[in-house]
Formats: sequence, structure tokens, C-alpha cells
Amino acid sequence: METVKLSRIVMKLTPELYPFLRHNELNSEIMLRNGLEALETEDVMEIIQYSISEHQKDAFLH
Repeated sequence: METVKLSRIVMKLTPELYPFLRHNELNSEIMLRNGLEALETEDVMEIIQYSISEHQKDAFLH
């Protein structure tokens, strides 16, 4: 298990998406079962989608 910020994941595998994510999304802590080295681009896209969804959900609750 490894916990990393979404910003680190994005910069390592999909840096072109970095400017499109909000600061609070980039600061999300993500727990990776098999560590950062095991991630593939498709995994990163799923993590980004989930993070955006979670932050949008929080915005509606406030």
C-alpha cells in the first residue's frame, strides 16, 4: 500500500492533464494498493474521474 497525492500521479503518468485539475483535486490523497509504479494511464484516468466526482459531490453538500 502507498498513499500519494493525485498531483504526483498526474505528473508522473499524464502531465498534460495537470492544468485542467483544480488545486483541491490535485491535493487529494490517493491510496494505491500496488504502488505508484504499478499504475497505467487507464488507471490514472479512472482515479482522476473519481476524484473530480468526489469533489463535485462535496461542493453540492456545502
